[in-house]
Amino acid sequence: MPRDIHTEVLTGAAFAPFGDVLEVGGEPDMVINGGMCGRFHDLARMDFGPDGRAGISLFQGQSYRLPLELTMVERHPLGSQAFLPTTSAPFLVVVAADDSGRPGRPRAFVTKPGQGVNYHRGIWHGVLTPLEPACYFVVDRIGAGSNVEEYVFSEPYIIRP
Repeated sequence: MPRDIHTEVLTGAAFAPFGDVLEVGGEPDMVINGGMCGRFHDLARMDFGPDGRAGISLFQGQSYRLPLELTMVERHPLGSQAFLPTTSAPFLVVVAADDSGRPGRPRAFVTKPGQGVNYHRGIWHGVLTPLEPACYFVVDRIGAGSNVEEYVFSEPYIIRP
C-alpha cells in the first residue's frame, strides 16, 4: 500500500466522519446586537463527557512544510477538541478513522481562510500543523483522567500537496 497521502480541500461533507468544520457560510441563523452581528449558531458537537468541562487555551504553533513525514497521531477519548485560528493562515488537518483501536489510513486536509475544526471525541488526528506560524484558540476538555492516546506508525506516511 502506498504511504503517500495527498492533501484535500477541507469541506464539511468530507470531514463529517471525523468532526465539524467551523466556518461562516450562507446566511446567519439569527441577527443580533441591534442588527450589527450575524450569529452562526451551534456549529460544533462539543463533548466533554459527564465529568469534564470546556476549557479555552491558546496554542502558538510553529510552521511546518510539505511534504511532511507523519509518524504519529493522537486521540482524546474523554472529549472533543476544537481548533480556531486567530489568522487566515492555512493549517494541515490530519485525521484517521478508527480500525479496531488503531488508526486507519490517514487523510490530510488543508484549511481555507476562516476555517477551524472540531475533532469529535475519540477521533485519531495529527498534531497542530500550521503551514505558517499562527496562534489558535483551542476548546477542549478539562477534567480528571488521561484524555490523550498516541499511536506511532511503524512506517511513516508522507503528506504531499
